[in-house]
Amino acid sequence: MAVTKVTSMSQFDKIISENEKVFVDFSAVWCGPCKMVSPIIHDIAEEMKDVKFIDVDVDANQDIAERFAIMSIPTMLVFENKEQVKSHIGFASKDMLLNLIKK
Repeated sequence: MAVTKVTSMSQFDKIISENEKVFVDFSAVWCGPCKMVSPIIHDIAEEMKDVKFIDVDVDANQDIAERFAIMSIPTMLVFENKEQVKSHIGFASKDMLLNLIKK
């Protein structure tokens, strides 16, 4: 499954409400560590069909970033049944991200 780019708060809320498990990557085009982790997230998204993966550009979607108090990027959040259950700030390896999603 591909990673969906979120462009609005309403789209974000719809995705969270319609999917049992959602992985959210808060990033920005100018962020070096974000560029490093992005291909890893895309690989995992192809492997894990039962999880919805979305990308939120913090510059284009400041309202969403503020709602979740995103202060550093990359920040990854995991939602299960509409509730945020896990988070990770900074670069993460594939194994770290898989553990974040699966546990």
